[in-house]
Amino acid sequence: MGVKNAHTEGDRRPLYHMFVHVPTSYDLMNRLLTLGLDERWRKKAAKICLAASPTRVMDLCTGTGDMVMHLSRLSKNGNRELHALDFSPPMLNLARKKAKKKAFTPIRFIEGDVASMPYGDGYFDAVTLGFAFRNLTFRNPRTVDYLSGILRIIREDGRLVIVETAQPGNRLLKFLFRLYMKVFVARLGGWISGHRAAYRYLAYSAIHYYTPVKIKELLLQNGFSRVEAYPLMGGIAAIYVAVK
Repeated sequence: MGVKNAHTEGDRRPLYHMFVHVPTSYDLMNRLLTLGLDERWRKKAAKICLAASPTRVMDLCTGTGDMVMHLSRLSKNGNRELHALDFSPPMLNLARKKAKKKAFTPIRFIEGDVASMPYGDGYFDAVTLGFAFRNLTFRNPRTVDYLSGILRIIREDGRLVIVETAQPGNRLLKFLFRLYMKVFVARLGGWISGHRAAYRYLAYSAIHYYTPVKIKELLLQNGFSRVEAYPLMGGIAAIYVAVK
C-alpha cells in the first residue's frame, strides 16, 4: 500500500488492513511519539463532550479505547450509556481488555462501519472521535458517507467532539512539526513497530492534513449547523465541537 494510495476506490473499508496489523504496539507508540500529549488532549476533549451532560455517547473509531476510557472515568455516576465502535477486531479486543481493568462505567463495544452503524436516527446525544477523523476524511473517497453516517446518529442539537492533528499557523512551528512527523513518527515509529508503511502514512497524512478553517467548512457543508475550533499547543492539534 503506497502512502498516497492509502484509500482506494476498490476498498470498501479504507485503512482496514493497516489497522488490523498495528494494535500490538499501538498504545506504546502513541505514548512515545506524542510524549503523552495525546492522552492529555483526549481527556480534554472528553471533558468538553461531557460538559453538556449527554446521556448517550458514542466513541467512533475507538481503536484500543483510549477516548472512551476517559469518558468512562469521567462518568462515575453510572447513568451514562457509553458505546464504542471500530472496524478492527484486534483493536476492539484490546479495548475490551482495557475496559475490564480501567472502566468505571460499562461500555458497549461494537464492530462496524461508520457509514452504516446499527443505530436509529438521532440515537446519541454526543459523538467523539480521537485522532481518527483524519483517517475518515483525508483524501478519502468515502468522506461524505462517513460524515452522513455520523450526522444521522446524532440528535438535533447534539454534538460531535473531535480531537485531531492540525496545521500550525506559525512557520517555525509548522517546520518543526513536519520535521518531527517525518523523522520520529514515520522513521522511528515504523522502525520500532515494524509497520513502516503504516507510520509513513500516518506522518504523511498529518503533514498534509487540512487546516482548521477547512475542517470547519467540511463539517458545515455536510450538515452541521455550527462548528468551533480550539487549537492545542500552538496549533499542532485542535479540538472541534460541531453541533447538529
